[in-house]
Amino acid sequence: MTEPTRRTPSRRRILAGGGALAAIATLGGWVRDLTAADLSPAARGGTTIAPMQGTAPVLFIGHGSPMNAIRDNDYSRALVAWGLALGRPKAVLMVSAHWLSERDTQVSTTASPPLIYDFGGFPKALYEVRYPAPGAPAVARQAADRLTALSAPRVTGHDRQRGLDHGAWTVLRHLYPAADVPVFQLSIDITRPGEHHLALGRALAGLREAGVLIIGSGNVVHNLQRTDGRQADGPRASTDWAQRFDDAVLQAVQAGDTAALARWQGLSAGATMAVPFPDHDVPLLYAAGAAQRCEPVRQVFEGFQAGTISMRCMQWG
Repeated sequence: MTEPTRRTPSRRRILAGGGALAAIATLGGWVRDLTAADLSPAARGGTTIAPMQGTAPVLFIGHGSPMNAIRDNDYSRALVAWGLALGRPKAVLMVSAHWLSERDTQVSTTASPPLIYDFGGFPKALYEVRYPAPGAPAVARQAADRLTALSAPRVTGHDRQRGLDHGAWTVLRHLYPAADVPVFQLSIDITRPGEHHLALGRALAGLREAGVLIIGSGNVVHNLQRTDGRQADGPRASTDWAQRFDDAVLQAVQAGDTAALARWQGLSAGATMAVPFPDHDVPLLYAAGAAQRCEPVRQVFEGFQAGTISMRCMQWG
């Protein structure tokens, strides 16, 4: 495990360098209640997670604030229980909102990925989190080969130094707190339309049969300029536009309407308020693409943080 990387890129630097979006710490409601009683999942118990059986499912996880990594709340407890129910996969392929690229798609082939602290202004405890999961370079190369062999747009890069951004490690440390599941990431070519990302998800679906758990990590509704840190976590959004979009996405997912998901701008009035930039929405398209037609989907967690951040989590298969 190499020394974790700490950096706070601006939103403009996302596209320039493929870095992660810097989370902002002005959302007081996400940091004001941190106390010494907030425990990591590893500290809450040492339950052994059994190996996953059969074809791996597909997940979409709303990751929200980086503070969820160290908060003990309904959301983090739901992820811990989810990991126990899922079982331990052979590897995890993570498509996170916080690794963006332009005009290409890259896979991380890092053998021992460091953590990337791609946010600023949060409590010291968050920067002290360690998650020493191994990489999965061989499986990552297989994923890249699938994209090429199936005539999907070519993967043009293998990043041998890429670490795990907070869209990955903040949820994985709840799902698999022992950090014993190999993990690799796939970048999002943010210049491409929704149909492109669905197609890549479909091309990667075959990895599920080999026990690879495909996870899209983002948020259905994510507009940091329209949050309200005074709002407590709750089942519904504090604004109509956020709730309408979340409901519309749920309806499209339940109907298996991936075309509607790809054209998210038309899902509801105020869709562009809910998704002002598609980085957090696109991971859902990879998950929906990797799901089989008519495969059952269930909602594992629903709710909002900071008034308008949808924490919806779902599972296909």
